[in-house]
Amino acid sequence: MSISVSPAASDEIATHVANRIGFIELERPKALNALSTGMIRAMHAALDQWREDPEVLAVVVRSQHARAFCAGGDIRFMYEAAQRGDQASRDTFFTEEYRLNHAIFTYPKPYVALMNGIVMGGGMGISQGAHRTGGLRVVTQSTKMAMPETRIGLFPDVGASWFLARTPGAIGRYLAVTGETIGAADALYAGLADTYIDEEALPALLDTLRCELFERGADVVACIEREARAYQVAPQPDESPLAGARALIDRHFALSDVARILASLDEARERGGDAAEWAEQTIAVLRERSPLSMAVSLEVVTRAEGSMADALRVDLDLTRSSFLIGDTVEGIRARIIDKDNAPTWRVARIEDVRAADVEKMFDSPWAESEHPLRDLRG
Repeated sequence: MSISVSPAASDEIATHVANRIGFIELERPKALNALSTGMIRAMHAALDQWREDPEVLAVVVRSQHARAFCAGGDIRFMYEAAQRGDQASRDTFFTEEYRLNHAIFTYPKPYVALMNGIVMGGGMGISQGAHRTGGLRVVTQSTKMAMPETRIGLFPDVGASWFLARTPGAIGRYLAVTGETIGAADALYAGLADTYIDEEALPALLDTLRCELFERGADVVACIEREARAYQVAPQPDESPLAGARALIDRHFALSDVARILASLDEARERGGDAAEWAEQTIAVLRERSPLSMAVSLEVVTRAEGSMADALRVDLDLTRSSFLIGDTVEGIRARIIDKDNAPTWRVARIEDVRAADVEKMFDSPWAESEHPLRDLRG
């Protein structure tokens, strides 16, 4: 077995080629592998290096740390940049992150994400695109998947709206607005994962990948699927909590705005019966999130009918407005920095969010010909 190592631009990422597979290993465990600008650049550099290399058939991205695949982007860095008024650093981070997301989504070789532990925010951005490459999104019993941005006054970015918009029924709208965490069976049910393997089997799987003979990228994928067949997710996807709540999710979250969703949930709670407890729990979640960012999150999924490139351009516009006139700085302060869990949202009540407030968030600060992501296609 031949191994070649390419120097990474970040000591938080290890990249190497073994047995004609490019491996990207996330190495920032104290931050739960939250993505820094250096990590994003190192990942993108490796993908660019392997794109045309005939000796690389497929790419596998993984974490060596059981607790997290990737917990998101480095939001503490973003908060500190906001405090300094350093808009350029924040724009650079998001522009480069979204370019990486797009590179994964359009990658010409199978890309495989081994998604154990926490997979949230930016972690979704470096894994969901695997589905479009002929690769795989592999989950384990420890997978905790979410786009929890409304909790900090942000929205589901990294192109996640594109995938959420293509989940069954109103599931994507529900996950975007509530930021709820789902497990492996839920992810398979929602079409946000492709296959399951027991976490304890990952070392043996990696050993197999490093020694089996492969002639095509599809052979690497077939090997992983074969090894995964020995394991069964529990519960089965059709019996997952998300599947169990599907009828309720579709009934309430298919409605056009968050105020109507909340009113519908209130009615269900008042009526009592089997749906009342779920409605009450969901209302409690909505009352804790940023009203403006929930409205934006619902709208961003609604608008994600075009290309991934279009979705990422909208995401970049929204990150600018979320930090400047939205709730993100206050949300990070309350949840991450001071941890008082008492954010003062710009619009206090869901019922008071106006359509004009939401529309303003989608205004782009760039002319179309000057947009930092104007060249992305597909």
